[in-house]
Amino acid sequence: MLISHWGGRLHFDLVGEAGKQVVCLVHSLATDGGMWSAQVGPLLAAGYRVLRVDLRGHGGSDSIPGDYTMYSLADDVVAVLDYLKVDAAHYVGLSIGGMIGQAFGDRHGSRARSLILCDTEPVTPNGAAALWEPRKAIVREAGSLAPLAAGMVERWLTPAFKAAHPVRWQIVYDTIVATTVDGWLGCAAAILNFDFNPVLPGIKVPTLVLCGADDPATPPAANKHIAGLISGARYQEIAAAKHLPNVERPQDFNAALLGWLKSNCS
Repeated sequence: MLISHWGGRLHFDLVGEAGKQVVCLVHSLATDGGMWSAQVGPLLAAGYRVLRVDLRGHGGSDSIPGDYTMYSLADDVVAVLDYLKVDAAHYVGLSIGGMIGQAFGDRHGSRARSLILCDTEPVTPNGAAALWEPRKAIVREAGSLAPLAAGMVERWLTPAFKAAHPVRWQIVYDTIVATTVDGWLGCAAAILNFDFNPVLPGIKVPTLVLCGADDPATPPAANKHIAGLISGARYQEIAAAKHLPNVERPQDFNAALLGWLKSNCS
């Protein structure tokens, strides 16, 4: 479905039995709600409703030019919850989705039953601008993410996964290429301008932090740091996974996710 918000339309997908608790899934940069395909069935079987929201310029959501912020992207998620009349949801976000989740927990904590922050960062890393500016120039010149796609998937998924699941690997690659330039640049601006270190200690929402043990993009140390700043937060690693453990090790990821939800479903 589509709703109008912030000068464009946001796409979301909601499945499951009315009245059940909602699990809201927010994807990584240059993917879309399809990234969570291995989570939808198990969540439905466990008795949850599943909401997937596409970020601006990703998946079915309109491309909105300009720089985004983590808080404006969190407000997008709230707009969808408001439209659906969902008072509170379990928020699950990976990479930029996890960054948005920290903004969600800070500004909209009353709307979160719990937070599951995956393979993410608490602050723009040192030296990020030097790393991102050449990428941005390449994307602007090409008018597409195609020149970056292969390198991105290599950082996100292990060679063993590509060999064992070539079709799924190709789907991730194709989703990157399909991401709009404006959507990617807007989200990149948000990634280059955030710092949640001062606000994380004020988040009082039950929080699980998950990370692929071999993630080079948002490494375990950064995720442990987040868990250390949020009171009572729990940290857990997914072995033999890079940046997308929900794709690469879905059974392990789902076990961690469902175990957490079961213990925080009041």
